[in-house]
Amino acid sequence: MIVVVLHEPQELVNVAHVVRAMKNFAVADLRLVAPREFDLWRVEGIAHRSADVLARTARFDTLDAALADCVHVAGLTARERTAKRTVQRPRDAAPALLDLAEQGPVALLFGREDKGLPNEALDRCHRLVTIPTSPDYPSLNLAHAVALMLYELALARGAGERPFKSPRRDAPPATAGELEQLFADAERALDAIGFLRNHVVEPVLRTLRDLTHRAAPDGREAGLLRAIALEVARDREGRREGRPLAPPAPPAEEEAF
Repeated sequence: MIVVVLHEPQELVNVAHVVRAMKNFAVADLRLVAPREFDLWRVEGIAHRSADVLARTARFDTLDAALADCVHVAGLTARERTAKRTVQRPRDAAPALLDLAEQGPVALLFGREDKGLPNEALDRCHRLVTIPTSPDYPSLNLAHAVALMLYELALARGAGERPFKSPRRDAPPATAGELEQLFADAERALDAIGFLRNHVVEPVLRTLRDLTHRAAPDGREAGLLRAIALEVARDREGRREGRPLAPPAPPAEEEAF
């Protein structure tokens, strides 16, 4: 029941970017009050796969008509007001707005790109929400302001607790034995390319161990690093001995790395 209301939007591309932000955060209802221009086909060309949001987009001649069924109106503004009003940051306002949305439509009201919300529109707001931007340049792009507010609402809905997608190939941590094989093959590769001739061997290998332990590679990653080290060592050793180089083996899905 969250409704995005754009009061007198001027640029079609900004409306399209607002639609895209709404699609990103699963908010489907957009209301346009006296837009300067609006073309569904052009908007969908900018905000791809947004037909469901555009199908629910409504246009109104007046702000009062657009807000008539809303149980609460939150006006997004960067303007300071001397009147005593409820003014909040997006993160503080988001939980209350979601609670109110259980009772009916809650409007997030945004003003036109060049002037923001006029006093007459702010008078219709139950609360004001101000995004903490730089005092030297407080005005945000319309779509950016919408995206930031919808992001805070998403966090308040618990989107931040959603687990990340599991990796395509999960692997257990590398064992101590696998790491020792890796270090041995890495030393062989470094020796084969002549790196160890110009450095003190023990500190180099110890640093390599420390770096690898901090990275905590899994078994698949350790196997990949070991395969690289082996390929380097075989290549250099083969060149020194004048042996023809074998063509590299084609990659296979079943390889250890």
